[in-house]
Amino acid sequence: MTRKLYIRPIALAESPQSEEGEAIRLGGAMVWASRFAIIVRENGRVISRQRVSTAQVPAALASLPADLGAAAEAQWANLRKVHAPIQCGPRTIRLEQPQVMGILNMTPDSFSDGGKFLDDAQTAAEHAAAMLEAGAAIIDIGGESTRPGAAAVWEGDELKRVVPMVERLAAMGAAISVDTRRPAVMEATLEVGAHIINDVSALRYDPRSLELAAASGAPVVLMHAPGKADDLHSGTPFDDVVLDVFDWLAERRDACVAAGIAPERIILDPGFGFGLSLAENLTLFNALPLFHALGQPLLVGVSRKRMIGALSNEAPAHRRLGGSVALAVKAMDAGAHILRVHDVPETVQAVRVWRGLRDAALTDFSQLPD
Repeated sequence: MTRKLYIRPIALAESPQSEEGEAIRLGGAMVWASRFAIIVRENGRVISRQRVSTAQVPAALASLPADLGAAAEAQWANLRKVHAPIQCGPRTIRLEQPQVMGILNMTPDSFSDGGKFLDDAQTAAEHAAAMLEAGAAIIDIGGESTRPGAAAVWEGDELKRVVPMVERLAAMGAAISVDTRRPAVMEATLEVGAHIINDVSALRYDPRSLELAAASGAPVVLMHAPGKADDLHSGTPFDDVVLDVFDWLAERRDACVAAGIAPERIILDPGFGFGLSLAENLTLFNALPLFHALGQPLLVGVSRKRMIGALSNEAPAHRRLGGSVALAVKAMDAGAHILRVHDVPETVQAVRVWRGLRDAALTDFSQLPD
């Protein structure tokens, strides 16, 4: 018999004041929660749900079976955990407020802007500089498309696409993430100035990746994908998409820690759009606050994705700005720490307005009901 526990925030607030009573700050972000669902699952099936307020949590956790006690205390601590900043060379990326990661695709076939920058390094560098000027905290450079059905890229081609651009951005003083699943690309880009490894396979594609990432000391982004490392969009049906993704990320995080990656260097990405139906994407998105219970910073990447087109008369990728910003705001409401986006100026503007609404120096929260 396998029993697992989940503490899911279900009543979020804009400030510590809440009609539900005392609220806790989720993941050190600008989001508070005052009510929670304590869920127990046995052999993949939910067997109990209990709704409690913040004040009722200690008693509810104390009443749980002994085998769930350690997980309960760990998740409750994780929900309130304040994450340390990410150090990217001389740049410090603070996580108590949402940060924007700008996407730079050095590919011929990415779903949104494939081919736009691959053959013109100057245009690519200017676009990256514009994203930094607009307020991007990090630039994420990728040399291989991960859209469904995309052809695999030869390692040598990926290196040629990515390494020179990392060198150019490093010379600008940018904080740089590299979107790759190949250890040779990770190693080469870290050597010329990259700071973060962003692996859509969660370091599963090549067995050497774990050792390299651990030895490098670089922060790593582990993304959930239901398929195998060479076919990330395939996979078996979910029993419960939210809880299954939570368990998958927990197991992968633990494997990486066991391999020598420091827990404070791990960032988690639920992997929207990878092997998920529209309904599964939406269900997972609405459950984002739960993932703070894993105790790691959360990265959300939904910019221009297929789910937006499916909800907007099949709008093509370049016409999904409104949906992308709407989802970015929803992710911030859930306490996401990093937003990976194509449209940096528009998203940064949304972040700044969102922050203003939650800034106690600007908003009189005493007007809210007690």
